Amino acid sequence: MKNQAKITTKGQITVPLAIRRALRVGPGDALLFETDKGGVRVLPVRTKSPFAKYRGIGNRNIGSGEKAINRWIREKRGR
Repeated sequence: MKNQAKITTKGQITVPLAIRRALRVGPGDALLFETDKGGVRVLPVRTKSPFAKYRGIGNRNIGSGEKAINRWIREKRGR
């Protein structure tokens, strides 16, 4: 995928829509620019896990933490 952006006098760019979608970023998100021998890499900065919104799904009767999970397993095993 090739896209082009123009740098303003303030050093700002508009990231093309196709790139924003590929990186899954939106307003307020941060980008990390890494340089190496091959060139420059642009990566999204993930401040929280993309799986955080799924935490707790399917565990309605189980508390959080290792102790709660072990207690639930013992109850299911009848101990």
